[in-house]
Amino acid sequence: MDYSFSPLGDHAVVIEVGQEISEAVQAKVRTISQLLESRPPDWMVEAIPAFTTIAVFYNPLAAQYAAAVAELKELVQQTEEVTASKSRTVEIPVCYGGEFGPDLEFVAAHNGLTPEEVISIHTSGTYSVHMIGFAPGFPFIGGMSEKIAAPRRDSPRLRIPERTVGIAGKQTGVYPIETPGGWQLIGRTPLRLFRPEDEVPSLLRAGDKIVFKKITESEYHAWEGSRDAENP
Repeated sequence: MDYSFSPLGDHAVVIEVGQEISEAVQAKVRTISQLLESRPPDWMVEAIPAFTTIAVFYNPLAAQYAAAVAELKELVQQTEEVTASKSRTVEIPVCYGGEFGPDLEFVAAHNGLTPEEVISIHTSGTYSVHMIGFAPGFPFIGGMSEKIAAPRRDSPRLRIPERTVGIAGKQTGVYPIETPGGWQLIGRTPLRLFRPEDEVPSLLRAGDKIVFKKITESEYHAWEGSRDAENP
């Protein structure tokens, strides 16, 4: 696999693993990120993985760009003999429609489907978490069927409740915290995705597989108040 290295400002190196989002590229991004986490160079401040890249921030008082790139190249060579950690499969229960998913009817009408057909398609796939970003614990999820794709709202909402499941274009995702947003809202999960009190505050991580499961409103309320809301 070919890699490229480029500067990002005056204190970061971007490692580009590939041009297209794929399972192979994602696996390599995870492997490099895991090595950086387990064996961080003395000069490293932070490493941020994305779809096809890893941005490695360094202390300019501890290392210069050329030295950082040289060390990163050696690390990348080591990943050729390392396998990324096995991905987890996380089941996310969702109560669709109603007050939890006010845009479910729109998504259905936009695609010439019934709301139940949208739910059936949304719960039939196995999705991949490509990266965490935008908001704390927010998963960028790939793998949604184009049959239920829908445009963003013309006027974004000022407040979207935490744990709301949405669709924007060909993507689906879950808002981990209350935030403004323009996605079409189709449901809500009782699971907390962002847990600031934990050592690892994000429930999900890059490489995870996600399966959505339909639950009733009564199941939602029972789940929300139980320990199951803390554990998938």
